[in-house]
Amino acid sequence: MTSFYTEEELSGLNLKSYGKMVLISRKCSIYAPEKISIGDNVRVDDFCILSGNIALGSNIHISPFCALYGAGGIVMKDYTGLSANVIVYSAMDDFSGKYLIGPIHPKETTNVTGGVVKIEQFVQVGSGCVIFPNITIREGSVVGAMSLVNKSLDSWGIYVGVPVKRIKDRSKGLLQFYSE
Repeated sequence: MTSFYTEEELSGLNLKSYGKMVLISRKCSIYAPEKISIGDNVRVDDFCILSGNIALGSNIHISPFCALYGAGGIVMKDYTGLSANVIVYSAMDDFSGKYLIGPIHPKETTNVTGGVVKIEQFVQVGSGCVIFPNITIREGSVVGAMSLVNKSLDSWGIYVGVPVKRIKDRSKGLLQFYSE
């Protein structure tokens, strides 16, 4: 037996849609699968959490221990990847002290805000990064390990830090291997 779901098991997960060559670890936790769509050639490794409105394109790798919280929506385009321990938040509680925090409280006592997180083509996110809601990481950019993405990022840059800062341009050499 493989550590990934078989084709028959994938069909039983009730995903919104999924393509060919999809490998999802049996140790991945999936919440609201009917809101999750997955393209072709996608691999989701052990101990990941996929929750809420998530649209994964094709040719994507999500490494172990990643969490995608899609209450406000998460879109990952083709040829993207998340290294181990990346957390993507599309909604966030208000920590100001004016409201209660967490899903265990009535909505009128909390102040959850957020928006769609968009990860465009050819983006890679390094290990241990945290991505805040309502952010776009534009085409070709990379985020170095342990960075905090609290703002949208421009195309083809290398970003690092807490909070994240652009340190230099990224090569477009990888495009030689890409054809539509």
